[in-house]
Amino acid sequence: QVQLVESGGELVQAGDSLRLSCAASGQTERGKPAGWFRQSPGKEREFVAAITWSGARLLYADSVKGRFSISRDSGKNTLYLQMNSLKPEDPAVYYCAATDLPDHSGSYYYAIAYRYWGQGTQVTVSS
Repeated sequence: QVQLVESGGELVQAGDSLRLSCAASGQTERGKPAGWFRQSPGKEREFVAAITWSGARLLYADSVKGRFSISRDSGKNTLYLQMNSLKPEDPAVYYCAATDLPDHSGSYYYAIAYRYWGQGTQVTVSS
């Protein structure tokens, strides 16, 4: 099993920046923290960003390209999401997820491809 714990979510103003963290522990050889998803009330969970197994590819949803940046510190088994220029449409519960997908996989965009999930951290943006 892989345990994931997100942190960093809070109430910010539109235009502000925020960095989310996701610390992984347990049998991390079974899955690296790799993806960020978010879910707003009444909406389905949606892909935000992912970093592939080796870190060679960074993937983003169109809605966050140019504003959000994903990174991973493998030594600390921690995944990050730097969110800049936050907009009123960004508030959601943000979830970190771990997977063992290979670098070349096209499935990083899909929640079903991730085996392990954190409990989520709430991001609220006031306009």
